[in-house]
Amino acid sequence: MYAASLLARYMHGPSNKHYGVAKRVLRYVKGTLDYGLHYMKGKKLVLVGFCDSDWGGSVDDSKSTSGYAFSFGSGVFSWASVKQNCVALSTAEAEYISAAEATTQAIWLRFVLEDFGELQADATPLQCDNTSAISVFKNPVFHQRTKYIDRRYHFIKDALQQGIVDLVYCPTKEQVADIFTKALPKDRFNYLIDKLGVVSAQSLKGSISV
Repeated sequence: MYAASLLARYMHGPSNKHYGVAKRVLRYVKGTLDYGLHYMKGKKLVLVGFCDSDWGGSVDDSKSTSGYAFSFGSGVFSWASVKQNCVALSTAEAEYISAAEATTQAIWLRFVLEDFGELQADATPLQCDNTSAISVFKNPVFHQRTKYIDRRYHFIKDALQQGIVDLVYCPTKEQVADIFTKALPKDRFNYLIDKLGVVSAQSLKGSISV
């Protein structure tokens, strides 16, 4: 997902380097055609979100990349990898913006689930691995850390007060949204796709050839 998002930024003027990266992505897709998301029965149907960001990862304009994923029961069903619209001045600001973007998605998903009869009575937990961002999120006082953040992102505090979302701490190792924000080492990448619920059809009992 991150690789596709990164390549999309250069569609207006790709270079040979970008073509090479695109070929590498296609080789990966070809080698994982039998992979998919595994959803299991019997899991508690609770909407859970994960949000993360890198900081200034874009070499062109120093903008950060937001990533989020949502699970419902087992396995993720909604995710995104998007470059932020402004330059974040700190990791906390980048994470705060990512959390705000994830909150808009959480609000929409809650509406959709309610239409399907799956009302989410409790606040949707958003897992974040940045304690500074969580502190800013839960502190209603305007202070030095927040004065540079675009006002449009502060609606997340209203969502907290209304019991729509709740930003909670998640250890970096377990932050599955990390896979949507940056390129990762092979071991880390494989660990996170497993956490996301991505498996090979051949590994499932009773699966058929793809």
